[in-house]
Amino acid sequence: MFKHLVILSTAVISALIGVAGVLSLSGQRAQAAASPAVAKGPDGHYWAEAQVNGRPMRLLVDTGASVVTLTAADAARLGIEPATLTFDRKVRTGGGETRGASVMLTEVTVGEVRIDKVPAVVMQEGLSTSLLGMSYLGRLSRFEATPTALVLHP
Repeated sequence: MFKHLVILSTAVISALIGVAGVLSLSGQRAQAAASPAVAKGPDGHYWAEAQVNGRPMRLLVDTGASVVTLTAADAARLGIEPATLTFDRKVRTGGGETRGASVMLTEVTVGEVRIDKVPAVVMQEGLSTSLLGMSYLGRLSRFEATPTALVLHP
């Protein structure tokens, strides 16, 4: 009987943690921040619906990108005028070598995870979509890929 009660109690506690957050030993409820998940798209890639400098932007998650990388068009949408940038940084891409300009983004937010002062590169050419790279991802405590989503842990 006692064994069944322990199993039942464990199941109830697990359900409560999943639904209501973490319970402390004193019985008070501590807030458990939900880790945002970036759903895997039909193309098999993880696409983040982000806020960059307060503006919505769809970014391809790319752990192989050292920094957040913006197309010239996306940079212009953020108020970063590509014509005023100095494209003096050599950048290697899957399509070969091109040039980029270093910029500092005020903030990048995915779900509830906001990272301030994120280094980025604006590409002069050769990039069809902007990338969420390691200058954002590397500042998380961790991230994990599952078959259906990429889970971000602040």
